[in-house]
Amino acid sequence: MSYRTLKLIAILIPPLLIGGFELIRHNTLLLQNLSMETGNYLIILLTLVVSYGFSTWMFKMIEEKNHRLATEREMRAVYEERERLAKELHDNIAQTLFLLKVNLKKGKINEASGLVNSIDANLRQAIYNLRVNPLEIISFPKRVENWLNDWSTVSGIETNVTIQITEGYFSPAEEVQLFGIIQEAFTNIRKHSGAQSAVLLLQLIPNGWEMNISDDGNGFTKNERSLNQYGLIMLKERAEKMGAVLDITSEKNHGTKITVKGSDI
Repeated sequence: MSYRTLKLIAILIPPLLIGGFELIRHNTLLLQNLSMETGNYLIILLTLVVSYGFSTWMFKMIEEKNHRLATEREMRAVYEERERLAKELHDNIAQTLFLLKVNLKKGKINEASGLVNSIDANLRQAIYNLRVNPLEIISFPKRVENWLNDWSTVSGIETNVTIQITEGYFSPAEEVQLFGIIQEAFTNIRKHSGAQSAVLLLQLIPNGWEMNISDDGNGFTKNERSLNQYGLIMLKERAEKMGAVLDITSEKNHGTKITVKGSDI
C-alpha cells in the first residue's frame, strides 16, 4: 500500500467515524435510549479503539517499508563496493602485467616471478570477494576469519585473529567499509612489510569499538610513508565513512600498528 493511500485513509477515518456515529445516533432509537453524555463517552472510546488499531497497523507497514528501503540501500552499498574492487583489481593487474612484460624483456626473471605471485594473490582475493553472496547468512567475524585464513595461506604470514563483537553490531554498509580496511591493511602488510606475523584485534570498548592491526615487519619512516600514500588515503576514507578515526604508528624495523576507533554516540 502506498503512502498516498495511507494518508487518505488517515484523513477520512476521523470524520467518517464521528460523523457516521452521530448520524446513526440522531436518526435511530439510540437517541431515545442513549443520553448525550453517554453518547459522547461512547464516541470517544470508539474513536480511541479505531485510531489505536489503525495507527498500529499503519506504523507497522511504514516500519516494514523503511526496513526494506534500508536493506536495499545496504545491498546497493555492497554491490557498489564490489564494483570498486573490480575496477581496482583491473587497474592493479593491468599495471602489474605491464611491469611483468618490461621485466621479461629485460631478462629480470626474479622480478617477473614476484609480479606473477602478486597477480596470483590479487586474483585469489578477488575470487573470494566475488564468491561470497551478500544475501548469504554468514556472520561478519566468520567472514573476516575465512578471508584471513586464505590470506595467511597465500602470503605465508602467520595471523592471530581476535574478534569480540556482538552479531549485528555493524550494519551491512559499515561491514563493507570495515572489511575493506582489513583487506587494504593486510594487503599492504603482504606487499611492503616483510613481516613474519600479523595480529587483528576487533573489540567493543566503552561507548564504541576499536580495531587494531599490527605486524612485526620492517616498519617505515615518514619519508617512506609517502610511497604508499594512496593506500593510506583509502584507509582513512573508509574510516571516515564509518564515522571512525584512523591512526597509524610505525617505527623502522619495529613493525606497524593501525588503530581504527569508532563511537556509538
